[in-house]
Amino acid sequence: MLLHFFLILRNNQLKVSLREYLDLLKALEKEAVMPSINNFYFLCRTVLVKHEQQLDLFDRLFGEVFGQLQQWGEEAFAEIPDEWLQKNSLKQLTEEEKAKLEAFGGLEALMERFRKLMQEQKERHEGGNKWIGTGGTSPFGAWGYNPAGYRIGQNESRHRKAVKVWDKREFKELDDSRELDTRQFKMALRRLRMLTREGQATDFDLEETIRRTARSGGLLDLAYTVPKTNQVKVLLLLDIGGSMDEHIALCEQLFAATRYEFKQLEHFYFHNCLYERVWKQEARHRTAMLSTETLFQSYGRDYKVIVVGDASMSPYEILYKGGSVEHMNPEPGRYWLSRLKEHFRNCIWLNPVPEKEWDFTESIALIQELFPEQMFPLTLSGLEKGVKTLQQHS
Repeated sequence: MLLHFFLILRNNQLKVSLREYLDLLKALEKEAVMPSINNFYFLCRTVLVKHEQQLDLFDRLFGEVFGQLQQWGEEAFAEIPDEWLQKNSLKQLTEEEKAKLEAFGGLEALMERFRKLMQEQKERHEGGNKWIGTGGTSPFGAWGYNPAGYRIGQNESRHRKAVKVWDKREFKELDDSRELDTRQFKMALRRLRMLTREGQATDFDLEETIRRTARSGGLLDLAYTVPKTNQVKVLLLLDIGGSMDEHIALCEQLFAATRYEFKQLEHFYFHNCLYERVWKQEARHRTAMLSTETLFQSYGRDYKVIVVGDASMSPYEILYKGGSVEHMNPEPGRYWLSRLKEHFRNCIWLNPVPEKEWDFTESIALIQELFPEQMFPLTLSGLEKGVKTLQQHS
């Protein structure tokens, strides 16, 4: 069983080595934990998982093998609409009515029934005894009563009768394949910082103060140092409008994070593909245009360029003059993207479209040819790889 578990982890890209597997066997041999499934789970997690981003994957694979943490698709709980579990009213049962209710028939029977309900149920139910719902006597749901059922979506215990509590996976937010939030953007972008000390010494230096004070026989001798500042220059080019509208929230988070992390940040907008003009205002006012040629002249080669766009458009926009959907462009988009790569040493492209879908869009493949090994998905792991690429070319 343990060897099977080890192979399952390896086959699902959870990086666990033979050395760690042997450590787990040794810990079990030495009875490092009391014999229980919970203790075994925590022991396995401690020995086999090296990074917090792998915790969610580990939990799901552990559940598949040992049957304690069930996985149905992306999680059965996530498939249940919020309105099915909304608290409207509570059914008050007498002690006699409660005594008449019988448990469903064990954990395996509950699991099998729950699977069937997830396939069959199409709408909200309230006050019943069968479906997933609220305020009733069904074994599945919230704000009701059953002597042995699944509590789903209820934020507290009321009768202490549930045999299993289904909530969102504990470590789902740490998954490195999920889309980012502002905090994760900041943490990933922080690795791109290049701190130097310039200016006047205004920051209190504790260690140097201790050394000086010790050398002076205990007489306090304060020391100050020049504060560190981030010298990295970032140019952010954002695709806006059209198919990018569905990614607005994610791009806003990236923009907020870059503004927070980099003092020397410039940003411009374009639509679909880079052409002869870019603009500063989000509404794409035609009166606020800047020529791309002027952009190259204004910003030096030391700027690190991050292009954000779904790269999803007609191939004509990239390959042909006049191919733009909005104007008669005198040069194809490929010309300006090549100029961008020639001028700036450090360029990456962040794509909010899931990487598994890239092969289905011709224009994404065309831009990947122009940005070889420089296009990354807009996920935590994708951004970390992109930042690493920018660091390598510094």
